[in-house]
Amino acid sequence: MPEGRETAAAPASDLPTCSMCGSRRRVQDPTSLEEHCLDCGLVFEGSELVTPGPPVHEASGAQGSGRGIGPFTTPGSSRRDLGTVLRGSRDGQGRPLGWQRRYEFQHLRRVMQRQTVRALEDPLERSQARDAIAMAADRLALPPVIRSEAERFFRDATQRGLYRGRSQVAAVGASVYAACRRYSVPRTLGEVSKVLGARRSEVGRAFKVACRGMATVVPSVDARVYLARYAQELALSPQIRSSVESMLKEAETSPEVSGLSAHGLVAALIYIAAERNGERRSRAQVARISAVTEVTLRSTSRLLERLLGPRPAAGDR
Repeated sequence: MPEGRETAAAPASDLPTCSMCGSRRRVQDPTSLEEHCLDCGLVFEGSELVTPGPPVHEASGAQGSGRGIGPFTTPGSSRRDLGTVLRGSRDGQGRPLGWQRRYEFQHLRRVMQRQTVRALEDPLERSQARDAIAMAADRLALPPVIRSEAERFFRDATQRGLYRGRSQVAAVGASVYAACRRYSVPRTLGEVSKVLGARRSEVGRAFKVACRGMATVVPSVDARVYLARYAQELALSPQIRSSVESMLKEAETSPEVSGLSAHGLVAALIYIAAERNGERRSRAQVARISAVTEVTLRSTSRLLERLLGPRPAAGDR
């Protein structure tokens, strides 16, 4: 830590005494530009840290104070505090503090955290939703942008009262699932519900109510995104992937597959293509990777085989 330089702008006799120890010696920290007492480390009030900028006029209808002071904080960042840092057991000069001074700083830290939480008025700050979203993002291996989008979706839906009367796990699951669909991340509703320990139907109802109340259209994940994920997990050859893509283009033109889920459709096509090309994958293995039941996979496969035509002969492979 760089050494502070003692203030020499005025004689020591002209400087006011410190309110804590009565000393007249002052020192200025070159890093933080704070002027504090050389003996006890008290920061003097009235010392201008930086040159004040032009006044910021709050726009009409804008939310918040409109001050615009401080660094940019992303929506998915941790709990925001005030600029003052109150921690440690040493003063600005590196000398150890007594137990009375440490107790005073601990009390100030608690007051600062309490006042910060009250001033934010954020539903995420007063609940365990942020921790649940972070836990779900870690278990599902989601990027940070999905976590930020899930927190934004949860905040907007909670402020509109769309999650009122629903469990927190259902609300968090709906927010995470909406964020995944927003950025085309291949995660199913069943996978999100499983990592949170919630029922799939409960999370699905919360998701539909939130989307309907916010009047936003959350796009569905493209089936080809699920194909890339399942092909990697099942170690499929490029020939199988090419066959699935061609069958997917043909199946999407049929109105009978409009009600099928994207991941269930891709799973059935992978099972059919693997059998037709001699790289058989068991129905249980494909169902486990794609998070669908074997009954659903069997019925979807039969429907697609009827739409795609009969299996080619052995000599045509």
